Amino acid sequence: MNIPYIVRKFTGFAVVTATLFLFGLFFGSLLKNPVHAGNERIVTIYHDNQEQIVATNATSVSEVLQRANISVGAHDSVEPGADTKLIAQNYTINVYRARPVTVIDGEHRYVIMSPYQSAKKIAEAAGLVTYNEDIFTLSRIDDFLAEGGIGLKLTILRSTPVSLVLYGQAIAIHTQSKTVAELLKEKKISIGSSDGVSPAVDTPLSAGTTVDVYRNGVQTINEEQAVTFGVQKIQDADQDVGYKEIKEAGTPGKRVVTYEIDLKNGKEVSRKEIQSVVTIQPKDQVEVIGIKRKGFAGNIDEAFAALRSCEAGGNYDRNSGNGYYGAYQFNISTWAGYGGYTIPSEAPASIQDQKAYETYQRRGWQPWPACSQRLGL
Repeated sequence: MNIPYIVRKFTGFAVVTATLFLFGLFFGSLLKNPVHAGNERIVTIYHDNQEQIVATNATSVSEVLQRANISVGAHDSVEPGADTKLIAQNYTINVYRARPVTVIDGEHRYVIMSPYQSAKKIAEAAGLVTYNEDIFTLSRIDDFLAEGGIGLKLTILRSTPVSLVLYGQAIAIHTQSKTVAELLKEKKISIGSSDGVSPAVDTPLSAGTTVDVYRNGVQTINEEQAVTFGVQKIQDADQDVGYKEIKEAGTPGKRVVTYEIDLKNGKEVSRKEIQSVVTIQPKDQVEVIGIKRKGFAGNIDEAFAALRSCEAGGNYDRNSGNGYYGAYQFNISTWAGYGGYTIPSEAPASIQDQKAYETYQRRGWQPWPACSQRLGL
C-alpha cells in the first residue's frame, strides 16, 4: 500500500521527537541521580556561594573536603562536623566562612571572627553568658569610618537581674522591664485585694532589686533547722582533770518546723510554732574526760566541798547580788561562758565543779583568797 508522502514525513518526525523526549528524560535522570560505583557516595557541598557535587568513596566529612580541595579555616564552621563518619549514600555538607563581627555588649566593644548566622549563637560561641531575656540585634556595617569596623555588628541589650519574692518564695529572674509595674505585667502577676507589693509599683528596677509580692493575714511557712547533738561523757580516773578526748564525733540532726505567721504590710509581726518533725536524728558525741586530781596532798573532793560551803553555803544557784555567782562565786569575767552558760549559777553542778577544778589547776587557791585562808588550803 502506498502511504502518502506527507503522512510518511509526519510519522518520521513523530518518531524522532519521541526519541529525543525519551533521551531528555534519561539524561535529566542522570543529572539528578548520577551513576556511581557501589562504594561511592554522592556529596553536595555548599561553600563560598557555590554548589559542588562530587562522587567519592571518602569515609569522613574532612576527607571529602580535602579531596575536593576545599580548605577550612580555624574560625570556619562545617555542618555536619569535620569528624563525622559517612555511612549513607547521599550527604549535604555546608561550609560557613568566618567573618569579622563587632560585638557591642554594654560598655564593652570588641571584634571576633565567627561563621555563625544567628546573633545568639555568635554571642554564645564568643564565650558570653546570655539569658533568654537579653535582646540581640545583628546588622551589617556599611560605613567603615563611622562604625569603626567591618563585617557585621552584634548589639546586646542586657536584661536586668532581679530577685522576685512571690509569697515567700524567692526566684532569680531577668527582665527588660523598667519598673515594678512593668515586671508584674510581664510575669502576669495579678495583685489581689489582700496582696501587697514592695517597693511601690512605680519604682524603677536596677540590678539586684528585690520585688516582694506578699499577702497580709495569717500564713504558714516551713523552715529546716539543725537539731543539736548530745554529749556522752566517759570518766577516766587515769587521766588528769581537764583532759578530754573525742572518741566519736557528734553529728547534728535536722527537723522541719511549721510556723503560723501573721503579716501586716508584708512584714512579719508574730509567729507561732505549730508543728515540728525530726527528719534526721542527731548522733551523740562521745567524750572521755579525766577525773584524776593532782597537785594537792589532801582529799581534793573534801577541800572543794568545804570551799563551796564557805563561798556560797554549798548552794550552786547562789546569786550574791555583787557580781559573783554559783557555788564557787565566779564573776562573769573568770567564768567566761564556760560550758555554754553565760551565768555561772545557771550551770549544772557538774559544770561548776569542772570549772573550779580547771581554775585550780591553773591558779591554785588564789581565786578564793578569803575562804582558802580561812580553811587553811
